[in-house]
Amino acid sequence: MSRRPARAEQPPDTGDQTPGNQVLTLPNLISFGRLLGVPLFLYLFLVARADVAAVVVLAIGGTTDWVDGWIARRLRQVSRLGELLDPLADRLYILATLVAFTAREVVPWQFTAALLARELLLLGSLAVLRRHGYGPPPVHYVGKTATFLLLAAFPVLLLASAATDVATAASAIGWALAWWGLVLYWVAGGMYVVQAARLVRAARAPKATA
Repeated sequence: MSRRPARAEQPPDTGDQTPGNQVLTLPNLISFGRLLGVPLFLYLFLVARADVAAVVVLAIGGTTDWVDGWIARRLRQVSRLGELLDPLADRLYILATLVAFTAREVVPWQFTAALLARELLLLGSLAVLRRHGYGPPPVHYVGKTATFLLLAAFPVLLLASAATDVATAASAIGWALAWWGLVLYWVAGGMYVVQAARLVRAARAPKATA
């Protein structure tokens, strides 16, 4: 997280690598591909009603959530663009899936509202940080775990609604993943809010003693 222009906070944990300015790297191409999967999923699920193909797109988008970051560290291709694209792709997948699933009644609106409320909380925190000169906080492992659980839950829930022969088992597994993901999503959101509050207090302290 950075404070501009007065000082710099510690950068996100990227091992011993400093994020570069590369654009055309393998992990960035994977993230771009994940972003293209969002409108493809919406078309397959809401327009073409090709649920099996939509499950495949969701499963690929979810299972590659960690691939871009792993490859970036492995090939020493950690970049500032990649640090933006990875969480952006995660959020777009979650939001697009929630909207589509709610529209077709795969998930209840209450579950969607709980996840969207957390996103609004985080957006408010980011706005406050930006007003005090800070950038977005680094992604925490709790948030990454929550995202992984949610992205794993969505294709299983879709499978439960599309395949009646495995509906009971798939529904149980999918909702177990989804509820754990929702809980951890809010835990991570609370951690970001606490972190933002500490930074705001630190930013105001010099003004109060001046």
